[in-house]
Amino acid sequence: MTAGVTAGVIVELVYMANITIGTPPQEFQVIFDTASSDLWVPSIFCTSPACSTHVRFRHLQSSTFWLTNKTFRITYGSGRMKGVVVYDTVRIGNLVSTDQPFGLSMKEYGFEGRAYDGILGLNYPNVSFSGAIPIFDKLKNQGAISEPVFAFYLSKDKREGSVVMFGGVDHRYYKGELNWVPLIQAGDWIVHMHSITIKRKVIACSDGCEALVDTGTTHIEGPGRLVSNIQKLIGTRLRGSKHYVYCSVVNTLPSITFTINGVNYPVPARALILKDSRGHCYTTFKDSKLSPSTETWILGDVFLRQYFSVYDRGNDRIGLAQAV
Repeated sequence: MTAGVTAGVIVELVYMANITIGTPPQEFQVIFDTASSDLWVPSIFCTSPACSTHVRFRHLQSSTFWLTNKTFRITYGSGRMKGVVVYDTVRIGNLVSTDQPFGLSMKEYGFEGRAYDGILGLNYPNVSFSGAIPIFDKLKNQGAISEPVFAFYLSKDKREGSVVMFGGVDHRYYKGELNWVPLIQAGDWIVHMHSITIKRKVIACSDGCEALVDTGTTHIEGPGRLVSNIQKLIGTRLRGSKHYVYCSVVNTLPSITFTINGVNYPVPARALILKDSRGHCYTTFKDSKLSPSTETWILGDVFLRQYFSVYDRGNDRIGLAQAV
């Protein structure tokens, strides 16, 4: 069985879709995030300012809800939360997971002004902070999906819907063949990347590096020193927290190529540059602030809207192909 869910809302390249929780169903907008494993939404008991602007789960209105006394904390690149583990029925499109463990946030920090209510993690169970079985694993174990795979088509156009599909792959969303990349190790969506180049000149990852394929991140993130070098090569100027370029030169800038498992994945400069609310152009390269012990890059949505991606839990690999 293959289920497709359209993510109809794109805000600064953050891709969201609707799920429902409870009986009768209550609807939430969540990010499908391959870098984390936990599902959570705000609780009516959350007192943080962020919760007041989002949909909060009203547990007393659900006949299938039950509570535990287990609490947990998660820190993301964009914020952090504290929550409690609960159980209820969760629906993603026509897929139904009964007695699904998930989190209700009691406190949130850094999520003020975000368009989404919560996060639905699609990483391996071993990186779950709550210790709960992730919804993809629950659906797989229940036989709700025919193959242990899911895939993303991230639209380049705000007017078109993006799609996440569970249990199979819809070939209409990519061109050519899927190139399969083995994970460095089962348990995280991290692959080996050979290099990052501009005009065949290596600008980062010169000795090979790790790359996390992350649907929950907008940017391309890497070590601060290397990101600064790339900003200089592009000719940016720092203003506030963003590195800006003149919009008039964007189409003259060269592509940046990410070489993974022997295959080149060029990303045009116009795809790596966004516009702020005033119409000014800025680059999407960002300091990941990860440990400098290993060179690790995060390939976020600006990469993934160019390349259709398949996440194969059965074979611990990721498939990439040119998106339509």
